[in-house]
Amino acid sequence: MSNDEPIILKAEPGLRKVPPYWYPYTTMAKMRWLGRELLEVVSTEFRDRSMEYYRYALESGVTTVNGKIAKPDTIIRDGDRIENVVHRHEPPVSSRPVKILHHDAERQFIVVDKPGSIPVHASGRYYKNSLIEILVNEFGYEKVYPVNRLDRLTSGLMIIPLSADCARVLTAEFQAGTVRKEYIARCKGKFPEYASLLVEGIHSDSHAREEVVCEEPLLTVDRQMGLNIVHTEGKHAKTLFNRLHYDANTDSSVIRCRPFTGRSHQIRVHLQFLGHPIANDSVYADVKIWGKDLGAGGIDLVPSDERSAPAPPPHLQSITNADDSPESLSKAPGTSYGEVPLERKLLPRETGEDIGMGSPVPLSSEAVGIITRLRNQKDEDEDWSRWRDVIFRAKGALSPKDLKIKPPPPRNRRVRGGKGELLRTERTDTVVESTNNAGTSSLGNQGINDRKSENNQIPQNQEAVESQAVQEPIQLTTEAIDKIAAEDAAGKEPIEESGNLYCPECYSPLHPDPKPEKLYIFLHALKYTTSLGEFETETPEWAAEGWEWDQSR
Repeated sequence: MSNDEPIILKAEPGLRKVPPYWYPYTTMAKMRWLGRELLEVVSTEFRDRSMEYYRYALESGVTTVNGKIAKPDTIIRDGDRIENVVHRHEPPVSSRPVKILHHDAERQFIVVDKPGSIPVHASGRYYKNSLIEILVNEFGYEKVYPVNRLDRLTSGLMIIPLSADCARVLTAEFQAGTVRKEYIARCKGKFPEYASLLVEGIHSDSHAREEVVCEEPLLTVDRQMGLNIVHTEGKHAKTLFNRLHYDANTDSSVIRCRPFTGRSHQIRVHLQFLGHPIANDSVYADVKIWGKDLGAGGIDLVPSDERSAPAPPPHLQSITNADDSPESLSKAPGTSYGEVPLERKLLPRETGEDIGMGSPVPLSSEAVGIITRLRNQKDEDEDWSRWRDVIFRAKGALSPKDLKIKPPPPRNRRVRGGKGELLRTERTDTVVESTNNAGTSSLGNQGINDRKSENNQIPQNQEAVESQAVQEPIQLTTEAIDKIAAEDAAGKEPIEESGNLYCPECYSPLHPDPKPEKLYIFLHALKYTTSLGEFETETPEWAAEGWEWDQSR
């Protein structure tokens, strides 16, 4: 087990936070990126910041392609290695602990109970608050090999191999469909006891009249929002349901779910199709998104080219009119507000044509509307931060002080994936002397010597520091970078502008903390049966008969 305590920020009860930190992101060019400009790719793949921010960030030189500084109009080619330094603000997650239910040292696997809100893999804005990183950094497991995953909002049981051999065995079982899985959920309304009460095409299992079977094919139509729908072009999916009890006080039912396939959001979408979505599912059970029928029976699938440019919320309309919208690049680089730029091609995100770009099928007008409303809901939950993004008013490159990305290996030695590495730069005023100048790190000899145990390359005396400073950059471990980030942030208060808070390091609009009860849904992986054994968690408290919760949004 690791003796290093993770850096955890103080947070509201029920929330777990990590402080913002600089992170080197590395990836190889994906097929869907080839032949496209870098700004177009970045602005359609990511929506956390405004269009204006992404252009400004690229112009400031924080992104490299094959080790060379890239610009917004850089064309991505096959085999390109893209690296970017970002100031990562991870969203808070639930403070409920990850539980190790079983550790089989001989057969090399563990069984864990994952809280809702924690993703299994690092993705999007999540890294340190992912299950894999928590198991490695806080529980001390050298390496873990998850072979299946739960949705971020879903809680419950996972069997995680600790060796490649165990992972191969368990992967084969999942692929063969021999793993028996049982979930528990709380859905809206009175779930029927008999399939005859449901929509056409749903039937009862002949061996258990109270078991309802749904076999509708599922398709992912929006990767960013993680939206899945029932679609004729989707993949086969099968789920069995049966009601355990109905609570009239909340007009909700607790049901057992047995998925026979492992499609993304399978249980959630099948329940929605049956007219009984998970009761607190903000994606599939919101009337404002789906209408009064909540997507029961599926949605219209007739393709449509209808799209519209994103619009700011009414209360920010006057600001975007005065300063130009941060979601539009109508203001050319280097021009003042109000000046008319040279004619240029609008990017997909400016016109709304980015909706459906990643879909394997043309989208209907109804699907486009659902995705648009989901995006607006996410923006509202984050206090419309993209629309009040003012990073382009800041000065200087958006990069960490005195750190840079390690140059990539030769093209013939590059591999897909992998983590980027940050290197200490050669500035002696930062490495040797402690300064109090704004924007610089106050690391003196003591700070460097304190890190000697973390990295053998760190010199131990003044002469060595000065010698090292004029030769090769000092490579820092991830732990050393974390400490530098914490020291750099010490004493820095968030910037306030027009009543809104911004990060003092990257000027990112800060999001309000979510309520802990909004960080999970009523879906829990209760029991798995494999060749390794049968494992089960405790039943979640929300499954108790008569249980109530705050249903206001």
